[in-house]
Amino acid sequence: MGFSDAVKRCFSRYVQFEGRAARPEYWWFALFVLLVSAAARILGDVVNALTVLVTFLPSIAVGVRRLHDTGRSGFWLLLWFVPVVGWIIVLIFLVQPGLPDPNAYGPPDA
Repeated sequence: MGFSDAVKRCFSRYVQFEGRAARPEYWWFALFVLLVSAAARILGDVVNALTVLVTFLPSIAVGVRRLHDTGRSGFWLLLWFVPVVGWIIVLIFLVQPGLPDPNAYGPPDA
């Protein structure tokens, strides 16, 4: 999956918390959000606020689906609220490879 495919898929599934998201889908979308956020900060507070509003829900949804791909509940994403230790734990979960076989959250994404 390429950059543009991942961005399109994340925005088309922006409220879908079921299913799984492979590593490329998550990390390409994370790069997109990082780049767009950096540009929005340069353009001003209003553009930055709009960017946050537009990317917040898709980011949460793809994060939950990414955790599902590793066989974990999306509730693990709440560890983002625990400074440093929680961030490290969630990051470790997000970089792990997905399970190759179907799990409780569905078959692996292509």
